[in-house]
Amino acid sequence: MACVLITGGAGFIGSHLADALLLDGYDVRVLDNLDGQVHGEAVRPEYLNRRVDLRVGDVRDLSAVTRALDGADVVCHLAAAVGVGQSMYQIARYVDVNDLGTATLLQAMSQQRRRIRRLVVASSMSVYGEGQYVDENGAPAVPQLRPARQLRAADWEVRDARGQVLLPVPTSESKTTALTSVYAMCKFAQEQLCRVVGEAYDIPVIALRFFNVYGSRQALSNPYTGVLAIFASRLLNGRRPMVYEDGAQQRDFVSVHDIARACQLALDAPAEQTGVFNIGSGTPISIAGIARRLAAAMGVPELEPDITQRFRIGDIRHCFGDITAARAALGFAPRVALDEGLIELVDWLRSQRAVDRFSEATEELASRGLTA
Repeated sequence: MACVLITGGAGFIGSHLADALLLDGYDVRVLDNLDGQVHGEAVRPEYLNRRVDLRVGDVRDLSAVTRALDGADVVCHLAAAVGVGQSMYQIARYVDVNDLGTATLLQAMSQQRRRIRRLVVASSMSVYGEGQYVDENGAPAVPQLRPARQLRAADWEVRDARGQVLLPVPTSESKTTALTSVYAMCKFAQEQLCRVVGEAYDIPVIALRFFNVYGSRQALSNPYTGVLAIFASRLLNGRRPMVYEDGAQQRDFVSVHDIARACQLALDAPAEQTGVFNIGSGTPISIAGIARRLAAAMGVPELEPDITQRFRIGDIRHCFGDITAARAALGFAPRVALDEGLIELVDWLRSQRAVDRFSEATEELASRGLTA
């Protein structure tokens, strides 16, 4: 029976992955520091399967990581500070947790007497910056970063160097990265660190670029990550979801169950399979549209999204995934339709309490000049 170590495994994605791996016969070990921003009180989450061997420790602590790795066969590295907006002012913390944490894990792996058979590392669609675009003739086009003066004029669309509006298309792994936030830079660095060390020590590495993940167990009181969790927190408190720009920006929402299955497929992939893969639904939806569908599913359709016409520095307009490569290499295909996933999410929300900290987070960003 193989033993898997999941760093950050007591959290949202990791706990669902643990459930799936236990059903498949794995021994599951988790290293997690039970960070207060995610877990509130630093106690073992009730939802974490009792068969999981939880080791409370920090991924930056070499001795803790070394002990957690002892006897492990494969590793899924999920531990990270998550949130684009917060990364822009907690710069040192994000680099420390994400990049030093990954380096510490790799250091410990390099010192193991028994070679780890597979490393899967969680990356993010944020590494793309803007998604892929074509011009009016359908030819591939290079999107220009939207300058602040354009956004202040409420001109939200992405344009080319000639000023022509571009049309979004599914984003593939071949797109050149555009690292527009500290979080994106950290995620790309994690990918590269794992690739380089994996090649040096003959450890097969797969990096999964997650799109917008939603589902049960997501931290509802964390205002920096998880669009649907943030919206749900507002709605549970009788408040309208707040949406930046005009609400027409498009994203790719994927169920946590599909994310967990993608991680498992990557862990079980043949040793010769390496690379970087998008994991999403492959279907775009506008931010205002997803806010309305969640409100309807929660039975409060009257709580229409508040379209603020404001913007955050570094935000992108459109990005949704091309998952062709993951289908071909890993056998991944999303199974949870959005409406089905929202029903499950709402069922879970009925038993939850949420502290709405969105306004607090918005004020924090505004005080640093990161919103307008």
